[in-house]
Amino acid sequence: MARRAQETSQRAHLRLVKADELSRGKLGINNRGLIATLVVAALGLTAVGLVMVLSASSVSGFLLYGSSFSLFQRQFIYAGVGLVGMVLAAKTPYQVWQRLAYPLLAITIGLLVFVLHPAIGHSAGGSSRWIQVGPVNLQPSEFAKLATVAFAATVLSKKWKKIDDLGTWAVSLLVPLGLVALLIMLQPDLGTTIVIAGITFTLLFVAGIRMRHLWAGIIGSGMLGMVLIMSAGYRRERFFSFLDPWSDPQGSGYQVIQSLIGLASGGFTGVGLGASRQKWMYLPNAHTDFIFSILGEETGLVGEIVVLVMFGALFFAGIKIASRAPDTFGRLLGAGIIGWLGLQSIVNLGAVTGILPITGVPLPLVSFGGSSLVICLTAIGILVSIARSGPRGSGKRPATSKQKVRR
Repeated sequence: MARRAQETSQRAHLRLVKADELSRGKLGINNRGLIATLVVAALGLTAVGLVMVLSASSVSGFLLYGSSFSLFQRQFIYAGVGLVGMVLAAKTPYQVWQRLAYPLLAITIGLLVFVLHPAIGHSAGGSSRWIQVGPVNLQPSEFAKLATVAFAATVLSKKWKKIDDLGTWAVSLLVPLGLVALLIMLQPDLGTTIVIAGITFTLLFVAGIRMRHLWAGIIGSGMLGMVLIMSAGYRRERFFSFLDPWSDPQGSGYQVIQSLIGLASGGFTGVGLGASRQKWMYLPNAHTDFIFSILGEETGLVGEIVVLVMFGALFFAGIKIASRAPDTFGRLLGAGIIGWLGLQSIVNLGAVTGILPITGVPLPLVSFGGSSLVICLTAIGILVSIARSGPRGSGKRPATSKQKVRR
C-alpha cells in the first residue's frame, strides 16, 4: 500500500514537472499576453453587464424605486468596488490566500449562520440569502465560493502527495465544505450548492484523485441532488418544467418560455439596445438570472456570440495561467477559480436557453448583483497574481528537472 502511494506521488510529481517544463522552460511562454487576455475579457464582460443591467432593470427599477437608473447606479458602484478588489488581489501574492483559507472559511460559515437568523437575514422570493448592512445587501453564499476554492486548494496542496489515501484528507476537506453546502441549502439555494459541489469535484480531479473515487462522489452527489429536488414542490415543478415547459406555459414553464421568446425575438442583429419587450415585466428576473435573454433580444445572435467569445477567452487564459502556476497551490487555486466561473456560466446559460433546469445562479460579471460582481472581479485579480508570480513575471527562467538534479 505504501509502495503504491509512493509510486502515485512520483507519477504526479513527474506530470507537474513535465507540465512546468513544457509550458515555461521549453516553450518560453510569456504570461503577459494571458494576463492581457484575461483582464480585457473580464472588463469587457463587466462593461456589457453594466449596459445590460441599465436596460434590463429600467422598468423594474422604476416600479420598485421610482427611478429607471436606481439598479444601474448600484451596479456601477459595485463594479468600482470590484475593480479595486481586482487590483488589490493582483498586487497581493496569491500565497496569502493559503494563509487566509481557514479564517476565511470560518468567517463565511459564521455569515451563513447569521443569514438564517430571522432578525439578521433579509428574505426575498422565499429565500433568506442576504444580510442588510446599511444600504448594502451582502450575500454570504457568494463569498462561500471564493472561500471554498481557497480552502480546498490549501488542504489538497498539503495532502496531494497522499491523494490516494482518502483518510488523510477526506475528513478535513469534506466535513467543512459539507457544512457550507448544508447552510446554503437551508436558505434554500440549490443552485449555489451545486456550484460549491462542482468546485470541490473540479479541484479533486485536478489534484489527481482516483477516478473511481471521483465518480463515486459524483454519483452519490447526483442521487442526493435528485432527492433534494423531489423533496420540495417548487424545485420539483422547475425540474419537470425543464423537461416540458409547454405542459404548463402559464405556471412552472412560464419563465423558460419567456426567455426563449426573448432570445428568438432578437434574430441576427437584435431589436436594438433598450428596445426589449420582455423586460416590461414579461420575463421574471430579467436583470439578474435571465439577463442573457435580454442581451440576446436586444443585440441578437451577434451580441450573444461576442459575449460567448469573451467568456471563452477568459476561460482559456485562466486555464493556461493555472497550468503554468509556480506551485501546486497556485495550480489548484487557479483551477478552482476557473472551474467555479465556468460551471456557474454553464448552469446559468443552460437555464436561460432551456437546456438545464432553472437554479437561480447569476451569470458571472454580467448579471446584476453586488456580492457576485465584487467576488468575481477579485477572483480575476487572484488569477492575475498567479500569472505574475511565474518565472516570466519575475524575469527568471525556471530550472528544468535536469538542472535541479545537478544542483
